[in-house]
Amino acid sequence: MQHSVKILAVTPLTHNVRRYTLEKPAGYAFEPGQATEVSIDRPGWADKKRPFTFTSLNDWDELEFTIKSYRDHDGVTNTLWDLVAGDRLILRDVWGTITYKGPGTFIAGGAGVTPFIAILRQLARDGALAGHRLIVSNRTAADIILRDEFEAMAGLEHLWTVTDEPASAGVLHARIDADFLRCHVADRSQRFYLCGPDPMVADLRAALAGLGAASEAVTFEK
Repeated sequence: MQHSVKILAVTPLTHNVRRYTLEKPAGYAFEPGQATEVSIDRPGWADKKRPFTFTSLNDWDELEFTIKSYRDHDGVTNTLWDLVAGDRLILRDVWGTITYKGPGTFIAGGAGVTPFIAILRQLARDGALAGHRLIVSNRTAADIILRDEFEAMAGLEHLWTVTDEPASAGVLHARIDADFLRCHVADRSQRFYLCGPDPMVADLRAALAGLGAASEAVTFEK
């Protein structure tokens, strides 16, 4: 089923990430971490679908997406960047396999953090963040999405890594790989949640397996 919904607000978060607040269709429901296919409700764009994760919670009155735009080519996210309140998007059925299964470590690459936003917001609201950890890799510290919000979540451990700008404050200059996990993740029996570029997720799955993590304890988008 398709729903044409109005954009209510567009809010900048970083130099290439914006928050889109939308109307919520009656009865539209999802679990934190789930997504839908979105397209722009304009001639020539309605059939160009891209998957985006809800970053709102299910009981909010409005929907929210947190979307990184790739400005170097004329695709959907580049066009989204120029949309304003009053423009419309098309939403479809809900899907997704990154849903919460218990305490553990969330590891993301860049905009791969978006499926974790609603999960961690829900846990924060429930006062249930103790025992959870968030590790996010970005190119620079300026690329970290919702850093202030995550750092303010009581009980959530966080670790930011960057591949550039080694002098940035409050971050590690490192890549998240097997050596990194060996050094920074002592408990390999816990749950792990992975999201990011496909090669990164594949490498991390292999690295975790090599360190003894059980395959059934690793959640990722299939």
